[in-house]
Amino acid sequence: MAGKKARGKKAKTRHLLRRRRRATVRDFLKSFSAGERVVLNPQPSVPKGMPFRRFFGKIGEVVGKRGKAYEVKLMDGKKEKRQLVLPVHLKKLKTEKR
Repeated sequence: MAGKKARGKKAKTRHLLRRRRRATVRDFLKSFSAGERVVLNPQPSVPKGMPFRRFFGKIGEVVGKRGKAYEVKLMDGKKEKRQLVLPVHLKKLKTEKR
């Protein structure tokens, strides 16, 4: 008797969560200031503090800090969402597009 298929947070992410370079200590010690724009760039070797897969590669704005994590505001369609993300999963945005 076949039951319902389990669908966790990491379902269908085989290729999405594949990276060549592992996270280093420098990645954990990155700092961001409020109002800074960042890209959500997950490190699969660090599952803690990782944003949901829908937001991978999205651009957001740092709102504040909660403990070790940063609160990032981003748009999901027309809705504004806030994610708590560890600094190892964030990357500073190099160019400003307006």
